[in-house]
Amino acid sequence: MYQYPDGNVFYRKLDGNLPLCVRGEGIYLYDQEGNKYIDGTGGPLCVTIGHGISEIAEAAKAQAEQIAYVHGSQFTTLAIEEFTKKLAKVLPSGIDKIYPVGSGSEANETALKLARQYQLSLGNSQRYKVIGRWFSYHGSTLGSLSMMGKVSFRKPYLPLLLDFPHIPAPYCYRCPFEKTYPQCKILCARFLEKTIELEGPETISAFIAEPIIGSTLGAVVPPKEYYRIIREICDKYNILFIADEVMSGYGRTGKWFAIDHWEVVPDIITMGKGISGGYVPLAAMAVKKEIVDVIKEKSENFVHGYTFSHHPVSSAVGLAVLNYMEKHDLVEKSAARGKYLYEKLEELKEEFFFIGDVRGKGLMIGIEFVKDKDSKIPFPRKFVLKEKIQKKSFEKGLYIYSTTTGMVDGINGDGIIIAPPYIIQEQEIDKIVDILKEVFLEIEKGL
Repeated sequence: MYQYPDGNVFYRKLDGNLPLCVRGEGIYLYDQEGNKYIDGTGGPLCVTIGHGISEIAEAAKAQAEQIAYVHGSQFTTLAIEEFTKKLAKVLPSGIDKIYPVGSGSEANETALKLARQYQLSLGNSQRYKVIGRWFSYHGSTLGSLSMMGKVSFRKPYLPLLLDFPHIPAPYCYRCPFEKTYPQCKILCARFLEKTIELEGPETISAFIAEPIIGSTLGAVVPPKEYYRIIREICDKYNILFIADEVMSGYGRTGKWFAIDHWEVVPDIITMGKGISGGYVPLAAMAVKKEIVDVIKEKSENFVHGYTFSHHPVSSAVGLAVLNYMEKHDLVEKSAARGKYLYEKLEELKEEFFFIGDVRGKGLMIGIEFVKDKDSKIPFPRKFVLKEKIQKKSFEKGLYIYSTTTGMVDGINGDGIIIAPPYIIQEQEIDKIVDILKEVFLEIEKGL
């Protein structure tokens, strides 16, 4: 591992050194010692089109040479106008007003504030609460932390958070109601209505959900009826439905947005990570025009902003990534390669007793590990199984992403996510699976 002499970087992880990455090309990363790694996750699912693509760098350079920065309240630019115009064409029908920001946390914070101002504009001054789900992730700002249900992230900051309600996640593998689909009658969705009624409909502004649950549970896919029921409940109580597509959107699941799998249109979509392919910080909130029109009529302006929102260079990169994805049919390739990856991982599931579940869509596939398949009992946290799997994979040249600590009960539960760039080929997927098999064989000996 590399340690920069007297380095000044405050890293998130404080207990070790990091390899120095010097180059990326396609689905591969290279460190300062010449080691080659398959980028099997793109960090937290950021890298969509691959590393080292020259036209993306050229788009950033061309825009920076033209105009690098203007404030979004004073000027517009061709970069942002063209980017949002093209982005609107791939969004669900009716969602066409786009507010670019710098991160997924910012996008979800923006959605939280928009929902509140929309309700104020309608004269609903008591509506401020956003209902979230347990085992969800929406960002690191205090507003997004208030909406999320990731216990380990919330706990240190609980005194600072808003007291927002949460409902159980649609986690069929471990149904929170101890039911079996479809006899469960989708209680996980219907619980939203019960919570609204208990809290008081007059206090609720919105409901937020990741269409496919990301890092907290590892690519959990809700039942086919789930979002239709959610949409009906939100409509019944005049509550906005926010789809957090920061991780699952932008082609990751084989459609432009994961919510498209359910043919349901939310009121707001947030997106990030893959929106720029990982080349620059970029995210966005997109919303139905009629919602913006209400705010414009009643309030004139949206009372919210960031210095680096509506950024020209980031927008130019966003447009270049969008063009590249369309040119190379990468959403369709994500669907096809994802099907192949899923089938290969299902084969591994049959070989190893500790693989409890393989799930996901497109190139967003999660694996959950269990001590016993029948009881689904997780490994004790002290065994640090996911960390061992991640470390051994890295040593063999595969970079993967692990799920949140405590995905079962807030303490125990282990999983990983495989989410390579959409340009991956089948033989490269075979290599990922071969490395995982080697790792699992080694892990099995110590269980």
